[in-house]
Order: sequence, then C-alpha cells, then structure tokens
Amino acid sequence: MIIASVRIEFFRNPESELTLHLKGHIKERKVVMVGMVLAEILQGIRTKKEANRVKESLKRLPYLEVTWDAWEKAGELSRDLRRRGITIPLSDLLIASLAIVEGYEVLTVDPHFQPVSGLKLNA
Repeated sequence: MIIASVRIEFFRNPESELTLHLKGHIKERKVVMVGMVLAEILQGIRTKKEANRVKESLKRLPYLEVTWDAWEKAGELSRDLRRRGITIPLSDLLIASLAIVEGYEVLTVDPHFQPVSGLKLNA
C-alpha cells in the first residue's frame, strides 16, 4: 500500500481512526514509501530534530523507485483524464501510476484519486 494525502492527519491527530488504520498497515508491513510522498512529508516538518526522527522512521519502510513504466503510465493517465476534463497534479498521477504498475493500493482521503482508471483505493 502507498499512502497519499493522509500524512497530515497521521502527524496531527495520532489517535484518529485513519491514523490507527494506517499504523495497523505499517505494523503489518503493508506500506511502501515512494519518493513523492517522502518529499511531501519532509516539506511539512518544522524542526531538524523532528525531521531526523521522521526520516529514520520512514527508512524502515520498503521503498519503490519510479520506473520508466511508472512515468509512462503517469503520462497515459494524465492524457486520458484530461480528455475527460479532469486535471490531477503530476505528483499524484505519479503516485497513482506507481501503485498501478507495481500492484499496490493507495490509502488516501483525497477524492481526486477516484477517477483514476485501474487504481485500487484503500479506505
């Protein structure tokens, strides 16, 4: 499972239902990290001490590199969505394409992932 758009809830509300759901998946080793999500998480951290703690924690997760196939899929998804009048940020298209190409679900609260054809969402 790849996480997207749940990191704010995870860090701000450690006892929420969503956070506990995500923590369960992390404990079961069902979560993988991708570079885009890593960058998004780190950009919101306020102190160097907290950043170091978070980085060490995230390094324990398996990591997916962006492949040629994922970039290609992101372009195809974007083209197909734009033809339907839907525009999604490239960062989220890349997360979605990695999930599709590598066979993962995406855990997200962001509704703009819903129209992505072939993407499995975890609620």
